[in-house]
Amino acid sequence: MLAKTGVHLRALSTRLTPLRPVLSTFSQYQQQPQTGAGEAALWLQQARGYAKGKDRKKEKGGKGKPVKVDINEQQLRELINLDSLNAQMEKSVLQMKDDFIKNLSLRSTSGSIDSLRIKVDGAEHELQELAQISRKNPKTIVVNMIAFPQTIPDVLRAIEKSGMNLNPQQDGTTLFIPIPKVTKEHREHLSKNAKALFIKYRDAIRDIQNTQIRKLKKQTDIGKDDAFAAQTQVAAIADKYIAEADKLLVSKQKELLGDA
Repeated sequence: MLAKTGVHLRALSTRLTPLRPVLSTFSQYQQQPQTGAGEAALWLQQARGYAKGKDRKKEKGGKGKPVKVDINEQQLRELINLDSLNAQMEKSVLQMKDDFIKNLSLRSTSGSIDSLRIKVDGAEHELQELAQISRKNPKTIVVNMIAFPQTIPDVLRAIEKSGMNLNPQQDGTTLFIPIPKVTKEHREHLSKNAKALFIKYRDAIRDIQNTQIRKLKKQTDIGKDDAFAAQTQVAAIADKYIAEADKLLVSKQKELLGDA
C-alpha cells in the first residue's frame, strides 16, 4: 500500500514540476497585502507571460533560418568587379548542368562518348578527336583508337571516372563498350554521381566567394562597416547560385530515379 502511494506521489510531483515557478509566484502574491482586483490581474498577466514564453520564442523563428540579404549592386560595383563575380559563379552552374547532360544519361549514347574529356599530357581533348566512334549494334559502342593508341590508358581512365557506369573491353586498339541496362542499381549509381558533381561545383562557387572576400579584407581604402556589408552580399550572391545548382540536382535526381 505504501509503495503504491509513493508511486502516485512521484507521478503527481512530475506533473506539477512545470507549474512550480507559477505556483511560487502565486505564493509570493498571497503573502503580499492585497489591494484589489488590479493586482490579481497583474499576477495573471505575469503567469500567462511565463507560460507563453516558449511560444514567443517559436514565433521569432527557429535556429538556422536564413536571413534575407538585400544586394545593393550600385554600391557593390564600387568595391568589386561584380560582373566578373557573377560570370564565374554562373559558369560553375552551367558546367554542372553540362556535365549532367553529358555524363548522367540513363541511356549512354555515342554522342555522350564523343564529347568525353580525355586528359593527355596535361591537355584535355574530346574522345572524338582521338578515336573513331561508332555503334556495332544498339547495345555496343565501338571506339577505334588506331590513330592514337598511346592514349588508350588515358581513355580507359576517363571512361571509368565518367560516372556513366561503362565497362569497356579492349581488343588491341579497339574498345568495345556495352551499354548497361537501366536497372534500379544503375539509377541509384547515377543519382549518387549527380550529388558528387553538385558538391564539386558548390565548393567551386564557395572558393570564388572566399577569394573575393579575402580581397575585400585586404582593401584598406574602405571602412570596416562597408567591407563587412560587401562580404555579406558576396556570400548572398554565392548562396543564390548554389540554390540554383541545388534545384538542378533535385530535378536530375528525380529524372534518374524515375520520380519525375
